[in-house]
Parts: sequence; structure tokens; C-alpha cells
Amino acid sequence: MRAASLNPESLTKFVDPLPIPPVAKNRSTKAARSSATGKAAYYRVTMREVRAKLHRDLPPARLWSYDGSVPGPTFEMRRGEGAFIEWVNELPSKHLLPIDFRLHGAERDKPEVRAVVHVHGAKVAPGDDGYPENWYVPGKSATSYYPNRQDAAMLWYHDHAMAINRLNVYAGLFGIYLVRDETEDALNLPRGPYEIPLAICDRQLTRDGQLEYPTSGDPDAPWVPEVFGEAFLINGKLFPFLEAEPRRYRFRIVNVSNGRFLNLFLSDHAAMLQVGTDQGLLPGPVEIERLLLAPGERGDIVVDLAPFAGREILLHDSSFDLLQIRVGQERKGEDTSSLPAALRPLARTPESAAVRTRELYLMEQMNRVAEPMMMLLNGAHWDMPVTEKPVLDSVEIWAFINATDDTHPIHLHLVRFQILDRRRFDAFDYQSTGKLRYTGPVEKPSPSEAGWKDTVRADSKMVTRIIVKFEGYVGRYVWHCHVLEHEDNEMMRPYEIVPA
Repeated sequence: MRAASLNPESLTKFVDPLPIPPVAKNRSTKAARSSATGKAAYYRVTMREVRAKLHRDLPPARLWSYDGSVPGPTFEMRRGEGAFIEWVNELPSKHLLPIDFRLHGAERDKPEVRAVVHVHGAKVAPGDDGYPENWYVPGKSATSYYPNRQDAAMLWYHDHAMAINRLNVYAGLFGIYLVRDETEDALNLPRGPYEIPLAICDRQLTRDGQLEYPTSGDPDAPWVPEVFGEAFLINGKLFPFLEAEPRRYRFRIVNVSNGRFLNLFLSDHAAMLQVGTDQGLLPGPVEIERLLLAPGERGDIVVDLAPFAGREILLHDSSFDLLQIRVGQERKGEDTSSLPAALRPLARTPESAAVRTRELYLMEQMNRVAEPMMMLLNGAHWDMPVTEKPVLDSVEIWAFINATDDTHPIHLHLVRFQILDRRRFDAFDYQSTGKLRYTGPVEKPSPSEAGWKDTVRADSKMVTRIIVKFEGYVGRYVWHCHVLEHEDNEMMRPYEIVPA
């Protein structure tokens, strides 16, 4: 199968303009509002199969989309202004990619095509969060309410159906969800045509430009523990270019890959100033040489292109070319944007506020019946009783003890948190005796991780600690690894917020 795969380097680079996803349209009008929606916005988004060209020289590829585009339409929300979104499933009844029926939740008695949407980073009631078992089939829809009562941030939405999430996202079911507020507005960061969303993912393609999902080679057991591709898509295009002016730009970046970690940098030593992370603005801009993003993480970057007038610079991931930025000689007008030294105050949550510390073990284990290997959270399977039950409005420290050889990006639904620290430990000793023996000093998070987060990189052979306030709603949510192949094979657990 690999012999038929496309070598992206065989394509001419930078011949397609960077697509900008369309903005989702509010369908709520004075005449159409019902008593149920009141003044809330109403959106209707349809999941359907489309054919789209990933590169000028490739034939159209079969993809799954939200409203006909990959990425789907971008939601522009205001803090405190609620919205209903009806997510309509009009996908085919046969899946585009190979299902492993041995995975829990993907058994042969389940319909092949199922979907449910999770807005990653949203503070919503449990019934609107996209719980993995709340999937629905083609011909059905579900409506969720998003209060948007949270700070300005770049969120994103994607499929979350149990055990086939990795396939649905790989097929194209993802999009961007922006929350705006007055604090962000007052900063006068680059906006409008100078604020560019970048949804980046790697994919494997056949020579005729079709999606090719890597498998084990066994049709009865196709699951593989990680998926990496050689073709990098930015907003659905291979090697796109951006026509830019010599002025400041704001790039809103999300890693929508299944398993690849991005290590992004600009050519010609162009400076990147990071102004935000998963859950919004940092306290102040941080100059970085590289932006490391695990699957699910976001980075908010400001780049001054004025020094590069009349030149071209490239956005790279390690040794891969991703995007060409063609900087013109002229501006259309004066650059009135600003980049203040202080962005948003952030009070650190003291460890003394925590009422409990949970030590949570990240491990690998063979399947209960046969292959494949599973990654487990605290030694528990999805269908075991809930063991994490924080009290509403309480603060807890969660310590992720990662004895595996992989870095696992851990995402908690509903809440935002702060990273406390990381520390190396003796993994062999821990696995043998259950005793935690540290072998290195405490490592504080980098300045670019110093903001509010919802996804954290739990590094191999390290204990990673976060501090979380479980506020918002009572009910059941999930926490999981955001390497989608891991998540689909038991590295996901429910947790439940209980009343005080």
C-alpha cells in the first residue's frame, strides 16, 4: 500500500492560494426565532461528503466536511452571547476509511457511520459537549447550546464519535470556533484580513490525491497506534501561499493532526511573538523561535512582516515546507494595529487552593482479548466505573505519571487549567514497585505555556502536574489523550463533576 502513496515533493510547491474558511452564518432572524431560542443565534451545519482539490495538480479528493468545506466554517462568537448549533448528519452510510470492529464502541452491531460534535475548549452543559456515546447516524441531527461565557480564545470543533473519532477527523470533520470579547478588542491586535486562521494537519495520500489511512495490513485488525503522513495540509491545501502586506499579522494556529506534533518556525529568522494559547491570551507577548503544538493545542502568533517587504518567507515544520508568505512592497493603508506589553492579567492558582491531588497513571497494555495494544488511563477501561468525581467549584491537582515512551497530550473537557510543573521519574521503578522516585529537578512550564490551557503535553518518563477548578456544570464529561488513535483505543475515561 505504501508503494502507491504520493510523494508530496513530486508536486510543484506554492501554486495554490491559502484558503480562508468561510464564516458560519447566523440563521436566526426576527421572523424565525422561536421561544426556545429567544435572542440566541442559530446555526445549522451539515456534515456531508464532498470532493475537493488538495493541490492544483491533483484530482479532487473524497473528504467529509462540515457545510461543504474542509476545514468547516469558522464560528465568530461574542462572549456572553449564546448560540444554538444544529449539527446535521448527511454523511454516506458506508465509511470512507477502514474500521477496526474490535475496538470498544466500534463493534459490528454498530452502524459504520456515526457522528457527534465536540467544541474543544467550550464551557458547555454535559448534554451539549459531544459525549462520545451520544453519536447519531445519517439522516439524524442534534442541536447543542453554547453559552460562550468564557474569555476570548481560539477553540475548535471536531467529531467525537466513540472508537471512530480518528477516522472521522482524518476524513475532514473539523473546524475553527472563535470567541471574542471586549478585552481582546481593546488590545487592537491585527484583525480582519490580517488575522489568519491556520488549521494544520498531516495526511497520507495515494498517487491520485485520495486520502489513505495507514493500517496494520490485517483487514480484520487494521488499528495502528499512531498515524503520520507526509502531506501537510493547511486549511485543506498542500503547499499553499499567502499574499501578504508588509505589516503585522496575527496567525491563529491549531494542530488538527491525528498524532503528529508540530514544531513550527519561520525562515530568515523571522520573529514570532506568541500572544495566546489554548484558552486565550497570555499575560504578555513571548518571543519564540519555534512553536511546539501537540494534537489539539493552539497557538496565537503575531508576526511583523514589514522587514520582509518584497521578499518571501516560509513557515516550516521541522524539515517540511508548509506555507509560503509572499510579502508585497506596498500596504493598503497604515498599520494601525498594536502589540502591547501587557495583554491579559492572569492570577496563578495557588497549590494551597487544591482540596485533592490525584495521581493518574498513563500506561500501555495488551488488549483484553488479543491485539492490538491499548493505552490506558490509570489502568482503567472506558466502561469501568467512574473514579474521578471532583466536586463542583473545587480545585484539584492532577498529576499525570507517564511511564510510556510517548508524549501524550491530555485534554480535559469543560475546564481550563494551569500547568504547575514537570519532573522526571524512574519509570521502571514505578512500574515494578508503585513507588514514585524522582530523578530530576522540577521543571516549570515555559513562558509560552503560562496561560490558560485545556490540553497539556504529558511528556515521556515525566510527572506533569496541572491545577484545575471544576466550575461550570454538574455532570459527566471526559478526559483523554488527544492522539486520536490512542483515544479510540481506551485512552479515554469519563469523569463526573458532582454537587457540593
